[in-house]
Amino acid sequence: MRKNIVAGNWKMNKTLQEGMALATELNETLAGYTPNCDVVIGTPFIHLASVAAAIDKKKIGIAAQNCANKEKGAYTGEVSAEMVKSTGAAYVILGHSERREYYNETSEILNDKLALALANGLTPIYCCGEALEVRNANGQNAFVQKQLEETIFKLSVDDFKKLVLAYEPIWAIGTGVTASTEQAQEMLAFIRSIIAGKFGQEVADETSILYGGSCNAKNAPELFAQPDIDGGLIGGASLKVADFKAIIDAF
Repeated sequence: MRKNIVAGNWKMNKTLQEGMALATELNETLAGYTPNCDVVIGTPFIHLASVAAAIDKKKIGIAAQNCANKEKGAYTGEVSAEMVKSTGAAYVILGHSERREYYNETSEILNDKLALALANGLTPIYCCGEALEVRNANGQNAFVQKQLEETIFKLSVDDFKKLVLAYEPIWAIGTGVTASTEQAQEMLAFIRSIIAGKFGQEVADETSILYGGSCNAKNAPELFAQPDIDGGLIGGASLKVADFKAIIDAF
């Protein structure tokens, strides 16, 4: 079922103590309050189990920011999808542009991660998006379509329906270039159209697609009013409860 979702991605921020304080404050802020969207926080691995034990998981979903592409074994420093699931997390962010760029994650690696995440009952928040040079060459549609065709479009329709998608205009994150609401809606509408071409219109209409390009309290209401934008994958603004709640309230 298509849902509105506001998902925070803390990235590599917050010590365990700071993260617990942030999660507890968010939990208290949402107590006695029913948002018009699902709320998810994507924490570093070290926070997952502690945060899961401290919050109301009926109100706040928990996401890992990554998982390994191996089931288990001698892979020092890696964290498996099974381990993520055991913490109480329900989601895992996969394919984030920073993982692709800094850690050379390929479509082949991401396919393995997707399979393991799904096998362990996690909901992948699957990211796609293009860099500035691709956008400047007007190649964004072909680029994003290729990203999806090489990965999630290989899934069965039943597995695909378990995903949440997130579009990141990499060119508009930390570059000083701003994506307009029209550009965001245009790309998410395109993504929904190619989902329809692959899996059918009904599946496309039920797929939640988030926007991950510097969404904040000011632009969230306009973004979330668009017909194909079902929420946001929020970076920096998720690190302050007041800012994050203002985005949640945009629905």
